[in-house]
Amino acid sequence: MNIREKLEERERLILSPHAKKSSESRGRLRYEEECDIRPAFQHDRDRITHSKSFRRLKHKTQVFLSPTGDHYRTRLTHTLEVSQIARTIAKALSLNEDLVEAIALGHDLGHTPFGHAGEEVLNKIHEGGFKHNLQSLRVVDILENDGRGLNLTFEVRDGILKHSKGKGDIIIHDEKDRPLTREAEVVRVSDIIAYINHDIDDALRGNVIKEEDLPKECRSYLGETTSDRIDTMVRGVISETQKRDDLTITFGEELEHYIVKLRDFLYDRVYDSHVVHDDFIKCARIVEDLYKYFLHHPDKFLAETGRKDFYDRIDVCVCDYIAGMSDRYAFNLFEKLFLPLPWNIPL
Repeated sequence: MNIREKLEERERLILSPHAKKSSESRGRLRYEEECDIRPAFQHDRDRITHSKSFRRLKHKTQVFLSPTGDHYRTRLTHTLEVSQIARTIAKALSLNEDLVEAIALGHDLGHTPFGHAGEEVLNKIHEGGFKHNLQSLRVVDILENDGRGLNLTFEVRDGILKHSKGKGDIIIHDEKDRPLTREAEVVRVSDIIAYINHDIDDALRGNVIKEEDLPKECRSYLGETTSDRIDTMVRGVISETQKRDDLTITFGEELEHYIVKLRDFLYDRVYDSHVVHDDFIKCARIVEDLYKYFLHHPDKFLAETGRKDFYDRIDVCVCDYIAGMSDRYAFNLFEKLFLPLPWNIPL
């Protein structure tokens, strides 16, 4: 047995019957020889971590636009927090940590610059709309690795596609929305645990809200600090899920009630507040202007991207390009294309 086969055997011995074992993967989009060291889901995790789109997350907005403080979250630190919460839950439930981590690290690769403001404007102006979970799948299937994609396993791709909930139900009630693995369900709940708590933390740091603004009943039930609230939510997921014979991931009704109430508070007092929202109106204009400019100047698009031709419809290529930008890249490109530069008198 090689190292991979020994690790796969270990999974079969120690993981829950409801866990997805690496050796049971449905495979990849394109056949390839298996690594003799890494099981399939570990290999996927490594491919995502080394991808360009993963590195660009460090300069993409989570909630606050280009914050000057060092301790505000970015899309990358959000991703890492989701990953660690998901690993904690997966380990407690004897699920596959490699699969959980791969899905968590890849779930936001398709996010636009400027957070949800960029997603909203692309969804409005791009034919067929735009959803970041669909774009994340497009990134790993097609756009990464010079158009060859990362060739990830079916289970990781499914988890990336079905991680998103927006303002919908936290726990899945419609079976058509349910991912194929318990590990993907873990990432879905870990995403909301992470963003609710770190967005509150950032909003407090930015003086958008005060501690006493948080709903009193939520503080009483979930805890007074970010750490306490995360601990309550994680423990709640673990304890409620252990009660299920099929290990379906759940919060339980009471805990879900308070999480939803806290999420609604965030939308009302943070995401839609003028402090946050006013800047994003300006950012939406940047995304829209760049999109329309390249759509009507295909030659400029090819020159800017260094391509000789289009790999898809022009609007699809432009959408891919803009969605992949970091905040600062979009700022700099907008300045280059639309703002006049001081005239230099030749010496």
